[in-house]
This record gives sequence, C-alpha cells and structure tokens, in this order.
Amino acid sequence: MLTKLRAVADRYDMLCAKSEQPDFYADPKKAAKLLREKNELEPIVEAFAAYEAALQEMDDAQALMSDPDMKEFCQETFASAKERSEELYRQLQLLLLPKDPNDDKNVIVEIRGGVGGEESALFAHSLFRMYSMYAASKGWRIELMNYSETELGGVKEADFVINGQGAYSRMKYESGVHRVQRVPETESGGRVHTSTATVAVLPEMKEVDVQIDPADIEMQVYRASGAGGQHVNKTSSAVRLIHKPSGIVVACQEERSQLQNREKCMRMLASKLYEIQLEKQNSEVTGMRRSQVGTGMRNERIRTYNFPQGRVTDHRIGLTLYRIDSVMNGDIDEIIDALATVDQAEKLKNAQ
Repeated sequence: MLTKLRAVADRYDMLCAKSEQPDFYADPKKAAKLLREKNELEPIVEAFAAYEAALQEMDDAQALMSDPDMKEFCQETFASAKERSEELYRQLQLLLLPKDPNDDKNVIVEIRGGVGGEESALFAHSLFRMYSMYAASKGWRIELMNYSETELGGVKEADFVINGQGAYSRMKYESGVHRVQRVPETESGGRVHTSTATVAVLPEMKEVDVQIDPADIEMQVYRASGAGGQHVNKTSSAVRLIHKPSGIVVACQEERSQLQNREKCMRMLASKLYEIQLEKQNSEVTGMRRSQVGTGMRNERIRTYNFPQGRVTDHRIGLTLYRIDSVMNGDIDEIIDALATVDQAEKLKNAQ
C-alpha cells in the first residue's frame, strides 16, 4: 500500500506543477480533467502526509524513551501517535478503494406502487415526498419526468431526476422493495395493513454514454393527463419510447413540448440500457460476490416502515430507528451513512 501511496503523491505533485504552468488552460477541457483528478487525489495525499508525520513522531518518541526524565512524556506521545497512525491507515485503505465512476452523477429514480392496491399507491407518494425533502435538504433539484396519480392522491408511478453533485453516491442504496405497515386512510376498522412499493435508482446517462441505434426506437405520442383524466392537454405532447431489441418502454409527459419530453425519454432510456449492460458485465465476472448493501436488486425487500411502532428497519444491515416521522420527512442520512460504511467494509474485505 505504501508503494501505491507514494505513486499517488508523485502524481499529485506532477499535477500541481502542471497547473502552475502558463499554458495550462490553453486546452480548457483537458485542464478541467486534470484539475478534477488533482482534487480527487488531494485528500489521499493529505492523509498520507499526516500518516507519515505520525510515524515520524513515533520514531522520535522511541529514540528519546531511554532518557529517564523524558520516558513518561515519550510513552504518552508514542501512544497518541500510534493511535493516530492506525486511524489514518484505516482511512487510507478506504480512500484507495476503487471509486464508483457513477458516484458524482445525477440519478433517475423510479417509484411504483406494489402490493396493496390504493394503500401501496399512497405509500409510493410518501416515498416520493421523502426523497423530495431529502433532495431539498442537500440543495439538490428535482426534475419530474413522468408522474401518474390515483384518484385519492396516491402515486401509480413517479419517474424523476435528482440533479446534484454526488446524488448517486447517496441514493444508490435505495433500490429495492420498501414495505409499509400502517392503518390505511381507506380502512375504517383500524386494522394494520402491509403494502409495498418499489424503488429503482439509476445513474443518469447521456446518449453519448450508451450506443443507441435510432432505428431500434419506436416513438409514440399522446395527450398528457392527470389523475382521473383531469388536466388533459389539447396537444399530443407526451412521449413514449419503445426500445425494440430490449422491450424497454419509457414515457415522459411533464414538459409542454414534445421535443423536451423526447429528450427526457432518451436520458431515461440510456440509463436503463446502461443498467442492463452493467448487470451483464457483472454476471460475466467469475467468482464476483454481489454486495449485500450496494445497489440492491429491485425485487429484494430492503426496508420496513412500521407506523404503529414508530420504527424503520433496514433489513440489509439490521439497523432499526425509532423515529419514523423524521425519516418520512427526508431525514435519512443516518440510514445511508450506515449503509455506506458497511458497503465500504465489504469492499475492503474483498480487496484484501
């Protein structure tokens, strides 16, 4: 690991020297790429410098420990530097893990009502609200692509983009089946029902990231409408794209123009095709262990929201929080932090 860290430090020094040259910005695109790499290496270099300083402090304290007058002080200094070096070593191990190339991307989120009829649609709306409030707390922007309501205000399906730096690095842990246990608004007897909704999270891809043959796409247009046929557009601005080789269907009706809706559909289609390619690549890697925490499969139950007990349980890591109201109001960082920590530990174990 030390050899790798010294190579990283050398590369960082070289990038710093380059960035100070007069012609560095002659090629803005290349300059931006090198500056991005420099910024990514900086925390590793800083942690490595602190690690080496701690090791030097240990050596200095060890050398003076033979002096009776300095022994107690040196022992304390040595112990403190040793503890710091061990913590920095663990930090460096994590920093050197291969970074998910999609972590800095925007995300496309798809929410669908599952088992439970109208109650599942109402729960899907609760999840949409939860993620909207979480995005707002991070300063991210929500961009609706497709939103279909039920008569009672539930969500049949909601497709939206979360635009924000590092959105995928946080939201990628939300893919899977979410289960709710509560007394439905539609239930007069006060009985607790169990319903589900599915969440899919994809890194947003551009058309240039994924090869899409225009001949493979069938485009359909129709009039956008809200719940119960309300808010019907007079023009056919809504767009549905069918990717014939894969059978993938994407739709967008939130923009007023057919051109804008088609552009959003193409972003959704590129992201879905990327997901298929990635799954295929992963399945071809022999002996690869699927992470139990990372981007979960859509059919895996990942979390339960139990309203009568006021608890939220993430089944992948056995985490239970007794503050369901704040979670449903978008305060989900504690859950995501715990998932990210376990995910990093799993990757670290596999890398050794």
